[in-house]
Amino acid sequence: MKKYLLSVTLAALMATSSMAQRTPQPSPAAGIVQTIGITDFTVKYSRPSIKGRTVFTDNAALAPYNQLWRTGANQATTLEASTEFMFGGKKVPAGKYALLSIPSGAAWTVILNKNFSVGTDAYKESEDVARVLVVPTSNEFNEAFKIDFSPITDSTTTLNLSWSSVNIPVPLAVNTQELTMTGLNKAIAEKPEDIGVIQSTAAYLLTKGKDLQVALSLADKAIGLKESYSNLWLKAQILAKLGKFTEALPVAQKALTTGNANSDGAFTGFYKGQIEKGIEQIQSKVTTAPKEVISNVKGKKKK
Repeated sequence: MKKYLLSVTLAALMATSSMAQRTPQPSPAAGIVQTIGITDFTVKYSRPSIKGRTVFTDNAALAPYNQLWRTGANQATTLEASTEFMFGGKKVPAGKYALLSIPSGAAWTVILNKNFSVGTDAYKESEDVARVLVVPTSNEFNEAFKIDFSPITDSTTTLNLSWSSVNIPVPLAVNTQELTMTGLNKAIAEKPEDIGVIQSTAAYLLTKGKDLQVALSLADKAIGLKESYSNLWLKAQILAKLGKFTEALPVAQKALTTGNANSDGAFTGFYKGQIEKGIEQIQSKVTTAPKEVISNVKGKKKK
């Protein structure tokens, strides 16, 4: 009896182990993560292959016209965004959604549905958060269905649904500047004496060329808390952006001197060359700089 029970147990264990073993799938799982500005988009889907069958026609074996398609195979295809975004011109809250579509020759209907865990059988149009019409374009042939993001800027991209020789380009957009400033302002409010936060905010304003007086005040605050080559150079760049080259020059020179005196990996590997080049550019804009200032920057007296 004991031997019998042992045999049954062993057989059950072997069966369980066999069931748990992974095997190749006809439509393998895939995923892509793309950051646009400070927003992360994540798509998870499965990639069916044509294998000689028809696709995107009235009586296609795969994804026929005018029928709801899960935009992939197996589990529901999902699109997740870490912030609010625009999907084909329609505003969508941050979150995870089922990505569905209705193929058509003239214009596809591409859908985001809040019930991301179900397939087409349990789909309810009342749970849609966005429905957009997208005109298909021709594309290089893809045997396996593919989703990607291209082209990319810091606030826009296109979600491409590509299969066979067809591409469905869905425009996506995020308000990166507003999202970034909201996050930076919140960080400053929570940590008003944090030099890193202060400098990051000033640097972002500098890169966008906006609110430069605010950026200058933030740079001065960072310097007042703890002077360093990085915040001195930041102030010099802001002054130069404001057209105050005569003021920017000695600040840039001090940044270089401070960095040379307390050099670290970041300074020698990145900042030093950038500051030296910046000093030359700023100096070229100065027409009436004191000789001694120019002499200090060049490292020799002007003749």
